[in-house]
Amino acid sequence: MNHNTNGIRRDTVIDIAKPMSFAGALEFVNLTYTVIKKKKTDQGKWVNQEADLLNRITGYAPKGCITAVMGPSGAGKSTFLDGLAGRIASGSLKGKVLLDGNEMSPSLIKRTSAYIMQDDRLFPMLTVYETLMFAADFRLGSITKAEKRQRVETLIEQLGLSSARNTYIGDEGSRGVSGGERRRVSIGVDIIHGPSLLFLDEPTSGLDSTSAQSVIEKVHNIAQAGSTVVLTIHQPSSRIQLLLDHLIILARGQLMYQGSPKDVGLHLGRIGRRVPKGESPIEFLIDVIQQYDQSEYGVDALAEFVVTGMKPPKLSDDEMSFSTPTPPPHWSSGKKLHLQMAGRHDQDNGFDHSVRSPWNNSKSWSQSGIMQSLKSTPARHRNQRTPNPASASPGYYTNSSDILARTPTPHSSDYTVNEDDYITPSMAADGANHHHLGPKFSNSFFAETWVLMRRNFINIRRTPELFLSRLMVLTIMGFMMATMFKKPGATMQGITNRLSFFIFTVCLFFFSSNDAVPAFIQERFIFVRETSHNAYRASSYTIAGLITYLPFLLLQAAVYAVITWFALKLEGSFVYFLIILYVSLLSTNSFVVFVSSVVPNFILGYAAVIAFTALFFLFCGYFLSSHDIPKYWRWMNKISTMTYPYEGLLINEYQRNEVFGQTLAGTNVTGIDILQSLHIYHEKDPKWSMIYIMLGWAVLYRILFYIVLRFASKNQRT
Repeated sequence: MNHNTNGIRRDTVIDIAKPMSFAGALEFVNLTYTVIKKKKTDQGKWVNQEADLLNRITGYAPKGCITAVMGPSGAGKSTFLDGLAGRIASGSLKGKVLLDGNEMSPSLIKRTSAYIMQDDRLFPMLTVYETLMFAADFRLGSITKAEKRQRVETLIEQLGLSSARNTYIGDEGSRGVSGGERRRVSIGVDIIHGPSLLFLDEPTSGLDSTSAQSVIEKVHNIAQAGSTVVLTIHQPSSRIQLLLDHLIILARGQLMYQGSPKDVGLHLGRIGRRVPKGESPIEFLIDVIQQYDQSEYGVDALAEFVVTGMKPPKLSDDEMSFSTPTPPPHWSSGKKLHLQMAGRHDQDNGFDHSVRSPWNNSKSWSQSGIMQSLKSTPARHRNQRTPNPASASPGYYTNSSDILARTPTPHSSDYTVNEDDYITPSMAADGANHHHLGPKFSNSFFAETWVLMRRNFINIRRTPELFLSRLMVLTIMGFMMATMFKKPGATMQGITNRLSFFIFTVCLFFFSSNDAVPAFIQERFIFVRETSHNAYRASSYTIAGLITYLPFLLLQAAVYAVITWFALKLEGSFVYFLIILYVSLLSTNSFVVFVSSVVPNFILGYAAVIAFTALFFLFCGYFLSSHDIPKYWRWMNKISTMTYPYEGLLINEYQRNEVFGQTLAGTNVTGIDILQSLHIYHEKDPKWSMIYIMLGWAVLYRILFYIVLRFASKNQRT
């Protein structure tokens, strides 16, 4: 038995029967993330100032365990998780992330991990089974369909979703699975391929206590199956705390504590704070952190203690005066029961002081450089205060390894799990060979496109409102046009009426695509989540979306064309009339989708589309011909997507010497005269060139759409 300098009893028991192997552990060394923030000086000027969101955080997350990242608001929990998951742009994050002792680049981390976002972004009209099957199609391209079904059925059972197997996911407008079930489906989508790393951002957010408990239990099972699980969590219940194996507590981007939850009380004892009877040590530690944060010393004093072992100065009674919440009285007894069930006997006020620290394993940790970096990592003091070792005595340790060796840490070897009961990580057998992961995507481009098309058709079939609303509008407006502009007179007014019909048709087809703005913006979040870990290519998504809507656009154009062509007895070619309407829908749809990919929300999307619609309408040649538009604005006539369908419809109707009216002077006006007066007449028939130009614009907008998806739609910090 040993006694430390603080008078707290410490039993150092190292179980030599269990090897201290950290194969599969996720290690991180000196993670630092600095951003530039604007700050207003006393003189009223704004200056740029560096702010450390993460400040030299070093540690690890053991394999087979749940590592919970906790801390007060603004501690940097989500930023830290993003740093581990490779979601901070290269060059912005300093430090190293290692798996099995091998340094991992952000792209490599994404290929070996899954990231479950705080918001559940799923298609509401797919069932639980269909959602997971599509995830299997994307992530498990190398196995047969029967094996995918078996994998999905097994996963549904493991996640406790058997009763909701054929239930729609649902959303605010349609009922579906419960919040806890939806969260478990989100987890299932990202673990279907058995990732070796699993990151979860606030998995219990918005859930009731029972649902939150169920979600963490399933995550605990996933961890025991061999995955390294890291999650952020805010104010976990006492029952959830029993399922957490490893803690990383942060405050203002600095490390406050790392180790087993059952050793938090021991850590508090070393800094001179005793856990009040009946309180949760974890919650009390966070309260202590907040007390220091509000004091003159700041959290830097606690961060210094973690690195060097120098005991932080005591706080005054006023600084410790704010009240702390009292946990349920059954917390201590529940924890004791849990530890007894795990084969760990309580000693010294409910804490097992047996030491099993990674830093004692010099072979695995000295090679990664973590021990050396910890010894050489200075703490940044907010007030540049340097604690006096003499005044801090007896809590001052001369060697940083002294305090590090006092932090017991759970190991995956502490648990006995039948891995046959779970879907084991596909990379668990790879060991350190993470640099040979095979192809980046599980499927070929054509296979991805086919799967995406199938999913699109299912969503359209189950949510036909968007398609039917467009078809209804075009049908009703077609009948109105057929009755309003029927039998135009052989006069100049009759010619004007026919021109008005054509320009209104062009505007109608442009506006009919505007409702695609909110639809795509909602789907974009799902795209970002799925492609962040290489479920499919942005190119296959672009092509699949285009092909899916081609038949629906054709049907819309055909309905309007049939109604108006025969009722108004239009001249020219009906086939050309149908094609130009179809291509007009295609080009405007491509434009709207491109705009939707750029704007952050549908309100700005609508505003942008309406603004461009007004500009395109103004410069299409109806109000002023291209010849009469001022030279400095003529380029707007060329980029207007309304110019070419409008001129194409006029050419199809009037490219002939047939008389269409008479002037007041009795002069006959032929179709050629009308086109010449509008400065769109060409000796060679140019009407098919209008189709080609419109197709060119459609292709250009789709290419721009792809570029935005490929390079600007990454859910990543800069």
